[in-house]
Amino acid sequence: MSKLDEIDETTRTEIEAAAFRRLRKHLMEERPDVQNIELMNLAGFCRNCLARWVQEAAAEKGHEMSKDEAREAYYGMPYDQWREKHQREASEEARAAFDAAQKHEASEG
Repeated sequence: MSKLDEIDETTRTEIEAAAFRRLRKHLMEERPDVQNIELMNLAGFCRNCLARWVQEAAAEKGHEMSKDEAREAYYGMPYDQWREKHQREASEEARAAFDAAQKHEASEG
């Protein structure tokens, strides 16, 4: 049992939400230079995954959100605007690593 398991559910949810907001701020404001493909290659998730998880969590609570709406909620601006401002072309190495990880994941699933 972790320390968080000992805390009441409302407080635990508030702590987890604060940690999520801090992760979002870190990725969006402090490290916008880290590319989504780099996050996928290293961690197996990226900003788009986080936006999708927001979309899924909203749907679980009865609030429908389109993919574009979820991305805008996460990115704080339309996704195309974020890409134009921060995204650069992925290196061949990053693409190769991503493709290899996708093939590996497909073979396990």
